[in-house]
Amino acid sequence: MEKELENKFLDDFEANQNIVHKVCRIYTTDQDAHNDLFQEITIQLWKNYSKFRGDAKFSTWMYRVALNTAISLYRKSTRTIQTQDISEYSFKIKAEDYDDTEELQLKALYSAIRKLNDIDKALIFLYLEDKSYREISDTLGISEVNARVKMTRAKGKLKKVLNP
Repeated sequence: MEKELENKFLDDFEANQNIVHKVCRIYTTDQDAHNDLFQEITIQLWKNYSKFRGDAKFSTWMYRVALNTAISLYRKSTRTIQTQDISEYSFKIKAEDYDDTEELQLKALYSAIRKLNDIDKALIFLYLEDKSYREISDTLGISEVNARVKMTRAKGKLKKVLNP
């Protein structure tokens, strides 16, 4: 049963791992921090996978765990990530190469997003992923109306950062 659960997790994770890379890209500034956060999110996903009930799509649940992990790690006053050694887990995930040398506009956008507060980062990220307000509210655990209000404010802040 454990091996079956592990195989299912690996299939789900590998099909959606770009979600984790995108969250890492928003919450980190260098490749080492990206790798550390990727590892920590992966561990948290695995630890909580048995609790995934399937009420929402796997990708929605994955967004929620990834964002919550990133936000909680970066809210610590020391701004350092406490990671766990992935080698204690028996499975191995083949991380795809993630090209962070994309066009300059994308880098500028990510740089501007990093200047927002944690919740605004999550909102803008989910918006850029073409998530509906319902999906955003489900992922962040807020009402749909609250998601709309916060999104309007976050977009305004992002515009100010991009066009000072």
